[in-house]
Amino acid sequence: MKKVKKYWLTLFVMISLFDVGVGVAQQKVIIPDLSKVTDKSVWGVYNRSVSFSKGVRLDSRKGEGVLWLIDSEFTNGSIELDLKGENKPGKSFVGVAFRGVNDSTYDAVYFRPFNFANPQRSSHSIQYISHPKYPWYKLRKQFPGKYEGKVTSVPNPDQWFHARIEIEKYVVKVFVNHDTVPSLEVEMLNPQQKGWIGFWVGYNSDGMFKHLKIRNQ
Repeated sequence: MKKVKKYWLTLFVMISLFDVGVGVAQQKVIIPDLSKVTDKSVWGVYNRSVSFSKGVRLDSRKGEGVLWLIDSEFTNGSIELDLKGENKPGKSFVGVAFRGVNDSTYDAVYFRPFNFANPQRSSHSIQYISHPKYPWYKLRKQFPGKYEGKVTSVPNPDQWFHARIEIEKYVVKVFVNHDTVPSLEVEMLNPQQKGWIGFWVGYNSDGMFKHLKIRNQ
């Protein structure tokens, strides 16, 4: 009887380890070399100038800007990175675009660092958008408070902070500074199921990015 129990226990452990191994294998981990962001065969920049020094920097210009990892085809998984904006009201918008089709069709999650520690504006610290149909102002007007919110663990608005964006089919969850509770969880509005990943900055905003890690299922 003891031998039988030992056999089934061993078999259970082996099956569990196999399942874990398959799950890990199905997740393709990509860590791009950010020091090569000026390589136009790998990266494509829209409406910004890009440079690298202790991180990727996109400069400030009118309109929104994106630096695309053009050979990426992201479907489901997670995007992790460190970001840095500034405590400049109305002039610091930094985030990540994903499932991009072109420079005007994509989903994105971005942060407004100048609202992080502002008690009157903290509920506007993090934002989901889906371009071109759903810019932030349309979402705020039609669905107040649904596609934006405050950051659970409040970062210093002038310092680097960490973000993990988990995407599964039509749901996106955003975790800040290794929190276990998402600061934002919404159902996405774009039916597009795959596309590029890119660093995103908003109107009149520059931004810095580093330590990008992509897990694509």
